[in-house]
Amino acid sequence: MDATTVAIITGSSRGLGHALARGLLAPDTCLFTVARSHDAELASLAADAGAQVQQIQCDLANPAAAERVATQIVSSLPTGARRYLLINNAGTVEPIAQADNLTKGAAITAAFSLNVTSVILLSSAFVQAVKPLQADSRILNISSGAGRNPTPGWSVYCATKAAVDHYTRVLASENHGVRVVSLAPGVVDTSMQAAIRSSASADFPNVARFTQLHEQGQLSSPADTAGRILRYLARDDFGTTVLDDIRNYD
Repeated sequence: MDATTVAIITGSSRGLGHALARGLLAPDTCLFTVARSHDAELASLAADAGAQVQQIQCDLANPAAAERVATQIVSSLPTGARRYLLINNAGTVEPIAQADNLTKGAAITAAFSLNVTSVILLSSAFVQAVKPLQADSRILNISSGAGRNPTPGWSVYCATKAAVDHYTRVLASENHGVRVVSLAPGVVDTSMQAAIRSSASADFPNVARFTQLHEQGQLSSPADTAGRILRYLARDDFGTTVLDDIRNYD
């Protein structure tokens, strides 16, 4: 069967990205995933579902590698689909530290490269590829409430997510014929949350709150959040609200 949906998702090997990739597996879908490691489970699930999956291994924190992957993906996109999706999900909360202790330029640069530069590169390549196809094309950038509210200890993470939000607004304002949203997914039980809980309180004063959320079972599961996001992504009014939060929807 020819694909009616072509989807690209980054950060697909674990957590929310893995759950989103699993939710996109269908016989009529051609899925491209980008992650640092190969996902054997996803390959097996795709075979069982009769889905087409191409896994691309890449560290998107490396701008040159991200640029190569962006070119690679768009050059191989099927052209006859009705719907094209790009989900920029890959991201990092590191480095976590108070602003006066952010002294490692490499760590800061890697965070911006992964959280911002890869989003811009992939989105640019995607827009170029789908513009002549006259198809329903959508970009979903996974953002965070941290990009909209200052959080002590997260100055790098907050800055990168604020950058993604504002970049998304600019992209939407340019009217490329692609619907685009920057979406906060809520607090999801992923490895990122584990990294947050392992932070020293001197670096991240809110660590006790996140530990409590985990202990009290108040974190959303990746599977549940992915299901809500994929339903949101399919909405007829997707793109009407450029900066959005999945917690505003059932």
